[in-house]
Amino acid sequence: MAIELTLLRIRNLALVEELAWQVKPGFIAVTGETGAGKSMIVGALQLLLGERADKSLIRTGAELCTVEGVFNGEDLKRFNGQLNESGIDVCEGELIIKRTVGSTSRQFINGCPTTLSVLKELGDGLVDLHGPHDHQSLLSPEKQLQLLDSYARAEETLADYRQHFSRLQSLFGEHAALNTAESAREQEIHLLQHQIGEIDTAKLDPGEEEQIETRYKLASNSKRLIELASAVAQKLAEADDSVLSQLGETQRLLRELERIDSGISALAKTHETSVLELGEIARSLSDYAERLDLDPAQLAALEQRVSLFETLKRKYGSTIADVIEFGRRAAERLRRIEGRDAELERLNSEIAEARKAVSRSGQALQKLRMQAAPKLSESVRANLRDLGFRQSEFEAKLSSCEDPRATGFDSVELLFSANPGEPPKPLRAIASSGEISRN
Repeated sequence: MAIELTLLRIRNLALVEELAWQVKPGFIAVTGETGAGKSMIVGALQLLLGERADKSLIRTGAELCTVEGVFNGEDLKRFNGQLNESGIDVCEGELIIKRTVGSTSRQFINGCPTTLSVLKELGDGLVDLHGPHDHQSLLSPEKQLQLLDSYARAEETLADYRQHFSRLQSLFGEHAALNTAESAREQEIHLLQHQIGEIDTAKLDPGEEEQIETRYKLASNSKRLIELASAVAQKLAEADDSVLSQLGETQRLLRELERIDSGISALAKTHETSVLELGEIARSLSDYAERLDLDPAQLAALEQRVSLFETLKRKYGSTIADVIEFGRRAAERLRRIEGRDAELERLNSEIAEARKAVSRSGQALQKLRMQAAPKLSESVRANLRDLGFRQSEFEAKLSSCEDPRATGFDSVELLFSANPGEPPKPLRAIASSGEISRN
């Protein structure tokens, strides 16, 4: 089913306070005398399709005007890719567009806010407004070629051609990037060699950064840590009045108490265990302080390593893993540049194959168009005669392009002549001159 406008709602647009028009299926003609408001319908549609607007459109006394349109049809699904790329809900048989104009202009597609450029792009493919001063896509060479391809049922052949053409353009880009000026190539080689050498010399390991930073943090605070650990060990075991010295006396008293009353043996045992654990803590703190007692050379080495990490991360990535990956890519790039001749030879071979594929698919597309163009021309002429243009001429004229394009090897020009004796002219020339009449 073709796309149909089923509802047009207007509020506070120029002289229209409020209008809700339910559009029925089929051909619709809006007629009336000058000033009846026909242009308001067209103006509302133009707003829906993304035409620029200003506050002069707002009805006197109102702060903003609103135009809303509802479109139906299975063909709406062809816009789903475009809508999805713009972050807009896709169509499920219905498309709703809303536009408000006030101090600012806002537009919505399927309830999702969007930009005017997105709305304009959608509107260009959704509705054609034909008039003496309006955009007419039929005059576009691209649109004319699309119409011919649609008539020729060449969509799949065109898609196949475009795939090969895109591949060829990509290979051309790789070839151009590799085949740079010799001086620029030498400069890049020197830069890559420096970057790779700097990263390789560092002998990086992704898990090393956290370990080194932890050791450096401890080492840089080692003096205070040693002071604290030694002070605790001193109070526990090394001072004359240390905790363990005092607990030794209490332990002696508990043993004597236990000999008199064996019922407190559990308490005595707990006390003995505590004395042993505190002694172990004191010894461990002493060992900890000895391990922290780094010489200046070790501290300087850690500091230098941490500084190297920061320097490399500033140049090549936010983490050491990123730096390593940068080095890998640089080495791959250097390998390709140094193997430039072999790489160019490979690319030349692939380009030759891609050219053949483009030529083969382009010729298949060209054949379909050449077969369809005369049939399309005759079909249009027959319809023109039914409309009263009995001596008119129409031709879909194909021309070959000098170079392959994304649309193939051809361009098309739709030619028309309404009057006998007048040679067919391009539609855009006729439309601008207004020389169409029935005879």
